Parts: sequence; structure tokens; C-alpha cells
Amino acid sequence: MRIDILTLFPEMCREVLSQSVIGRARENGAVEIECTDIRDFTLDKHRRVDDAPYGGTTGMVMQAQPIYDCFEDLCKRLGKRPHFVYMSPQGSLLTQDKVKQLSKLDNIAVLCGHYEGVDQRIIDEIVDEEISVGDYVLTGGELPALILADSISRLVEGVLPNEEAYTNDSLWNGLLEAPQYTRPAEWRGRKVPEVLLSGHHKKIREWKEKMSLTVTAQKRPDLLEKAGVTPQDMEIVQGKK
Repeated sequence: MRIDILTLFPEMCREVLSQSVIGRARENGAVEIECTDIRDFTLDKHRRVDDAPYGGTTGMVMQAQPIYDCFEDLCKRLGKRPHFVYMSPQGSLLTQDKVKQLSKLDNIAVLCGHYEGVDQRIIDEIVDEEISVGDYVLTGGELPALILADSISRLVEGVLPNEEAYTNDSLWNGLLEAPQYTRPAEWRGRKVPEVLLSGHHKKIREWKEKMSLTVTAQKRPDLLEKAGVTPQDMEIVQGKK
């Protein structure tokens, strides 16, 4: 898996991507993530990549030419065209299912917008899809691009120790994860549930499945129907049947 981030702030992205799990994964070759400075492709002697928008609105808009030339150069270097994503509040909401889908691709390029966004003609010409990390607006697309790169990378073989490291996560199966505990067994009068100390694998699995449904019902009831949980399932969990 290779992910390329097209940005005005490559050092910002590189610093984050050099840390923790993703940093180690890049070092051992499990995943390749590169950052390219869009400013390197501007024709302006002052390295400007933006201009005032037509229509007289506030702010600046990233120009089409530097972005297009940057992407074309990437395609030449790769020898093929990667799937091109633009991080935008107008895009479809990023979900775990979308992350799974993108993790199956060999090459992804991610465009980070800035200012008031990018010239619409770039989106129409070369962007394959727009993705949003939520219904809010940030100063730039770098943080969303890093979120996308991180979420995809952790599903790539060799990044995490094994599949269980992510298949037990919240949202993997559409539900939230059961509560987690570690030592000590009692802290400030709060005890770890006895079943987790029992060593009985079947009972532990059943407890985690029940708690996953319970926690989801409490915190994100909207997920239950999407995950195919029926009212009868919840009645069983709640001890009504």
C-alpha cells in the first residue's frame, strides 16, 4: 500500500507520520506514505498557489495548475494513476466501511485543500471522490488527510501485530467495543468484572458481545439498526427474554 499526500505543508504531515505505529510501519516497509509540496509545481516566481475567487467572496482559492501538475508528476513517478481523494467538508462521511474499501487499493493520493478550497475544475477534472471527516470545517486538509492515512494504514498487513488488533475495535462490525480494563483489579473501589478474571474464554466472549450491544445502545443507538440488531436481540441482552 502506498499513500501520497499532496499538500502545502509537507513537513507538518511528515512529522506526524514519523511517530508511533505508523512511523514504525513506514520504517519497516509495511506501508509507504509520501508527502509532496504542491508549491514545487507553481509557475509563480513567488511560489504562490492561490488567487482571489471569482464572484468577489472572501478568502483565496487554490489554483488548478499547480495541483494538476503536481498530480501529473506523481502519476509519472508511479507509472500509473492512483485513486485520487480530495478531503472536503462536502464529501461523503468517512466510515470504517469506507476505510476497509480504500485499504484494498494499491495506491491512493490525497489532496489537501486550504484557504477557501480548490478550484472546482480540479475536482471535476481529476478527483475520484471527496471525503469528509465530519460536519465541521478546519483551516486545511492536512489533519483530515492524516486521519485517512492512519485509518487505512492500520488495516495493512504488517502494520499491526495481527488482524485481531483491529477486528475487535469499535465500529469494525458496526457496533462499539466492549469496555476494556487492565491492572490493578481494583482501583478506587471500582473492580474489574469478575468474568474477565475467570479465564473462561466462552463466558468472556459472551460478556463482550453483550456489553458491545449495551454500550452501543447507550452511546450510539443509531448504529444498532445499521448493524442489523433487532429489538429481539436487545431484549435478550437486557434480560427480558
